[in-house]
Amino acid sequence: MSTSPKPVKKVPIHLQSAANRVYIKNGEIVNHDKSFKADVYIEDGTIKFVGPPSEITIPGGVRTIDASGLLIIPGGIDPHTHMQLPFGGAVAVDDFYHGTKAAVAGGTTMIIDFVLPNKHESMIEAYDKWRSWADPKVCCDYGLHVGITWWSKSVSEELGILCKELGVNSFKTFMAYKGLYQLNDSDLLDVFERIRQLNGVAMVHAENGDIIAKNTQRLLAEGITGPEGHELSRPEEVEAEAVHRACVLAHQMKTPLFVSGLTSKSSAELVGRARRSGYCVFGETLASSIGRSMSGVSKGERIYYITSPPIRESAETPRQLMKSLAYDDLQLTGSDNCTFNKEHKAKGKGDFTKIPNGVNGVEDRMSLVWEKGVQAGLLDPCRFVAVTSTNAAKIFNIYPQKGRIAVGSDADIVIWNPNATRTISKDTHHQACDFNIFEGMTVHGVCEYVLVRGRICAENGQVRVAEGFGRFIPTPVRPPFVYDIIEGKVQSAVQEDHPEERQNGGGNSVAKKFAELDIQIPIQEPISAMLAGNLAMPAEGSLCSTPSVRGRVDGKHDMQQSSFSISEELDRGSVRSCIKVKNPPGGKSSGFW
Repeated sequence: MSTSPKPVKKVPIHLQSAANRVYIKNGEIVNHDKSFKADVYIEDGTIKFVGPPSEITIPGGVRTIDASGLLIIPGGIDPHTHMQLPFGGAVAVDDFYHGTKAAVAGGTTMIIDFVLPNKHESMIEAYDKWRSWADPKVCCDYGLHVGITWWSKSVSEELGILCKELGVNSFKTFMAYKGLYQLNDSDLLDVFERIRQLNGVAMVHAENGDIIAKNTQRLLAEGITGPEGHELSRPEEVEAEAVHRACVLAHQMKTPLFVSGLTSKSSAELVGRARRSGYCVFGETLASSIGRSMSGVSKGERIYYITSPPIRESAETPRQLMKSLAYDDLQLTGSDNCTFNKEHKAKGKGDFTKIPNGVNGVEDRMSLVWEKGVQAGLLDPCRFVAVTSTNAAKIFNIYPQKGRIAVGSDADIVIWNPNATRTISKDTHHQACDFNIFEGMTVHGVCEYVLVRGRICAENGQVRVAEGFGRFIPTPVRPPFVYDIIEGKVQSAVQEDHPEERQNGGGNSVAKKFAELDIQIPIQEPISAMLAGNLAMPAEGSLCSTPSVRGRVDGKHDMQQSSFSISEELDRGSVRSCIKVKNPPGGKSSGFW
């Protein structure tokens, strides 16, 4: 019998105008689950081929990009923006044109913005207003979350219309902004129940608004009116209490929960603990909180850094939040981009409650996560892709159309130089605001090319976008990534990683590594026990397995060294521009991922 190899069948390429055809060669593709060498062919905004060059014939006239030494990654998805948002008597200066142009410049090829109806305003009318603002201006694709700022039978009915007819599956509630957006616990339970009926995703801004209001009243009475009063009114425990309460309320209604914009270590640990207790909850942190702290910011400059929840004072917080992303306590990074110029911020001089909340971040998010995560040795490139793109695509049910380099996916692609650096500055950014909270920071990770649905929109620092080129992307209900867990079709992280398996070397690969090192892992207790005061907070993140953690454990430690820990490994300060791990990079993740 002949054993000669079968001839390779080459993919035919249709002869069309080269304007809508791009061929990327010699690069390394990085998806959330693996990386590999392959070429990519794009036609009419869609990826048509991913594979070795021997399997495709490219005709003349196609735009060819040589990606030698570079990474080919899915375009970033920023799940948290507020473009041209009216807030505090001002309107965010990044409208849907400037904001999405800046996004593209930084490697983000889709945003998900928030419709925020006024109290007693129709959600459908507010949705239509946001669409009228965005559709003519967006330079990249976008989706919408809708805020639930009040609760009634009509709001409940409109939720059904938004889910079934208007392409929205995610709805944000507020536990803060008393008198404006805040809902009480009873309303939150009703909202979560309704979202569950519709197979949607509940989102929450988690801060205790009643405590904030009481603290604010006291601080102003004591004469504390400057921007320092903002964080004093909402310390970490105020955020953490609301995070725990939101998790419990959503869990009682069997509703998936997305906790937006976490800024503190304690809140991140609570989300991780809830996930390991079987709760279907996802956590997002922000570019502003991983990119900097308030430590070292002068009193006169603090007014420009006001966000809610606030950027924290401790210089350790950014690294702690990045560890939470590495451990899978948190799953996403957003920007919460809501920019105001200095003159708008100055309206709050003399009364911190009048400072418009919000900072920049949509343009710098990708580079900040690379610098603080991959370059610092805390994430591998696959986990970087997960927390900047893929996890958002999965949670909001647009995967694999978005968030993956694969045949049939939208050609939202970034060709990423992991070794190049750039210095962030208001003088060179593409955002409309007149300051940048990351001013002067040098970051590794630079976009050489950014393709939005196959169109080259950024090339070697030059940004060429078309106003209105972006499309509205519907987010269908019942994302499988979320609802398969709730409906028991896949196991949760806590069910999959049994304590007895961990002790016997079974379960996930982090557990196996600990078993090899003869380290006893304590059984995880439920979140309720920890909050009741029966358990101490974990000192350094969780033991939840992630691709980046497994990529770190290489088995080179002294096998008798029983004090070895993942935290110590993550704390090693060696700087590397890219981390190479074997097939697949970081391994297949457990639990939700």
